[in-house]
Amino acid sequence: MRWRSYVAVGDSFTEGMNDAYPDGTYRGWADLVAARLAVEAGPEFGYANLAIRGRLFPNVVAEQVPAALAMRPDLISFAAGGNDVLRRNFDAHALVERFDEVIGQLRGTGADVLIFRFADVMARLPGQRLVAPRVSILNQALGETAERHGAILVDLYADDTFLNPVLWSEDRLHLSAAGHRRVAARVLSALGLPPDEQWLVVPPQPAPTPWLAARGADLRWAGQHLAPWIKRRLTGRSSGDTVTAKRPVLAPFTD
Repeated sequence: MRWRSYVAVGDSFTEGMNDAYPDGTYRGWADLVAARLAVEAGPEFGYANLAIRGRLFPNVVAEQVPAALAMRPDLISFAAGGNDVLRRNFDAHALVERFDEVIGQLRGTGADVLIFRFADVMARLPGQRLVAPRVSILNQALGETAERHGAILVDLYADDTFLNPVLWSEDRLHLSAAGHRRVAARVLSALGLPPDEQWLVVPPQPAPTPWLAARGADLRWAGQHLAPWIKRRLTGRSSGDTVTAKRPVLAPFTD
């Protein structure tokens, strides 16, 4: 099947952090997928990416879903909830119920819909005991939602390659360029399109870090990334407060 239009909906995962273009904006897996779909469809292909870093699930649904529905694309990717599981007041069952409703709404337009089981990002982050059960509930429900509505499930959690730290950026929360390419490959495979084989090459694991050096790296990470995140939580701010969608309208894809 040739998809003539694709709209990507979500947060930083779909915006493409931290896979930077030379101008400092982000590419990410969705742009990589769009580039391949554009080759398949030709000049008639249109792509929009509405994702904005830091967005919580209710914001994605309220701000991006209506815009995506109005564009009536052939293909929609929906990935949200990752920021919500990090919040103290997270209600897994409420989010799962609303997630199912949204996917039903998107599928009701006749579009093919991509959804994702999250990769295990918590393996190298604090708070795993609190957050991991939440992710598990959400990941299980996503499979049921995909089956119920005929959505296309991309199961990143089942891919142990994402335990390789090379697939994650310095902040330990967002994918690296290599990570985004692996996600793009998994998405294209789910769509029945062969990916670039290089995107699936497993990077070698980094050499073990001596204990003292590892603790020093942890302290630097906490100062550079964890502390600013905590400050934003305490002040009610988001990393995406001043960010707008990088591709807000359906338009021919240019890289």
